[in-house]
Amino acid sequence: MDFQLTDEQGLLRDTTRDLLSRTYDPESRIKVIGSDLGWSREVWSQLADTGILGLGFDPDEAGQIEIMVVLAEAGRRLAPEPILHAALAPGALIAELGTDAQKEQLDDVAAGQRLLAFAHLEPGHRTPTATVTTQAARQGDSWTLTGRKNPVLAGDCADALVVSAALPDGGTGLFLVDAGSDNTSVTRHPYRTFDGQRGAQVDLDGASAEPLGDAVDASGAISGALVRIQSALCAEAVGAMEEALRLTTDYLKTRKQFGVTLNKFQALTQRAADMYVSLEMARSMSLYAAMSIADGNLDPLIASRAKVQIGRSGRHIAQESIQMHGGIGVTAEYPVSHYAARLTAIEHTLGTSGDHMHNLIDHLGDYDLARL
Repeated sequence: MDFQLTDEQGLLRDTTRDLLSRTYDPESRIKVIGSDLGWSREVWSQLADTGILGLGFDPDEAGQIEIMVVLAEAGRRLAPEPILHAALAPGALIAELGTDAQKEQLDDVAAGQRLLAFAHLEPGHRTPTATVTTQAARQGDSWTLTGRKNPVLAGDCADALVVSAALPDGGTGLFLVDAGSDNTSVTRHPYRTFDGQRGAQVDLDGASAEPLGDAVDASGAISGALVRIQSALCAEAVGAMEEALRLTTDYLKTRKQFGVTLNKFQALTQRAADMYVSLEMARSMSLYAAMSIADGNLDPLIASRAKVQIGRSGRHIAQESIQMHGGIGVTAEYPVSHYAARLTAIEHTLGTSGDHMHNLIDHLGDYDLARL
């Protein structure tokens, strides 16, 4: 099996890395995430010009491997732009289920001129599920939605929402909802997450909605979307872990104690080596999840396996990075604390490693041999 990136994928990685490295250093990122929007529209336009915001809309041109490559670079620089949540994830659902007229808006999404958000999670959701309490009601040829969605990542700035709702005859459908300020039946309560990202609670009170494609059960498509999102988050976490490890090893090479650099202390170098092992385990599971999706296998159990390892590795690397930096590691001015915050946020998005471990335990009977 070939695990090497193609020339095109390598070029995409290098282009994304160059774009984000030129844009973000710790100081500039702190300034950007402190703004009202929380990310840069200039960088968003550059991402669009590079073709990143349309990845996955046409599976024949790009798929999950390309998304993995881009999100890993976003994680490496902690880029705050909502590449996944405002473009790739909801856009892929429109590309998969939407009518020809609905798919036309994907041109504006890929061009960076239209922002989307996937409004699916609801209060009480601990693990990915297609079951929701938001209700869809039909009135003649029109539909309305009533319910609460939270958290909706990128929901604070989205122009349109892809909303999941329970259908009258059973199942879960997907709908497009205009999120413009003049839509009084859609109320957004924006907030900033502790890792510098943005989200919103979205309350729908009889909001006018347009079925995404046909008003039929879309549980399969929702489950597939959740698997793709988890894979992308795993890739982002790997990029963040890699940079956190680099910062830590560089610090050990320069910080002196008792007249020698810290990398002369065997115990610290062994701990750094253990961090590297955790990183490589996470990288292999992220690649496994992305390759499975690229092969057409959107298995929630594979996503859970990846999420468990990403959570364990991320927690280990984040904690060790801060420990080996000492007091400076928890300051807002130093980047390691921001990597730890982002890794913690990814761990708690779409279920923690503990939640996914319970999911795997529930399916132990499906296997002849299982190792924990």
